[in-house]
Amino acid sequence: MTTTDANAPWLIVGLGNPGPGYAANRHNVGFMVADLLAHRIGGTFKRAPKAQAQVLEGRIGPVGPGSRRVVLVKPLSYMNLSGGPVTALRDFYKVPTDRIVAVHDELDIDYGVLRLKLGGGDNGHNGLKSMTKAMGPDYHRVRFGIGRPPGRMQVADFVLKDFSGAERKELDYFVDRSADAVECLVTEGLERAQSAYNS
Repeated sequence: MTTTDANAPWLIVGLGNPGPGYAANRHNVGFMVADLLAHRIGGTFKRAPKAQAQVLEGRIGPVGPGSRRVVLVKPLSYMNLSGGPVTALRDFYKVPTDRIVAVHDELDIDYGVLRLKLGGGDNGHNGLKSMTKAMGPDYHRVRFGIGRPPGRMQVADFVLKDFSGAERKELDYFVDRSADAVECLVTEGLERAQSAYNS
């Protein structure tokens, strides 16, 4: 589903798991970035009437013709079922797949490093796997590096643990930078955002 409709909003999906027990997990960095973008917009997430998700409609970018209409999304289905709510919202808002941005944690990138791209595989990430199964791979990704688990720790245990004390010292900065990268992607395009933020 791709179109050149200039009026279609961007769907910015922060991937994570709902509930306070998961809020500070590495796997929830997508929610953290979505929350910061919501704060910048000055709005509050509300339950979507058509999907198992929280949404916030608004605009990002400079005031005037340079701003872009966006729908911020936090799926409430748990990570491995994210594709259902995202697809429902894509259809409801009539968003082309190439105007969807998934913000997520990435194991194969060092902590705090960002990578932006369009399309690609899921690299074992259950949220991406669910989204790709539901609508194909041709959406944007803002990949927030969390690094690999230490020693013999299992990946599932690592991503569902909170950031370490040392990591938390820089977490706010990296989340802020990720939100900047999303805004740049939406307002100035992928190439410009990659040049500015691919660490």
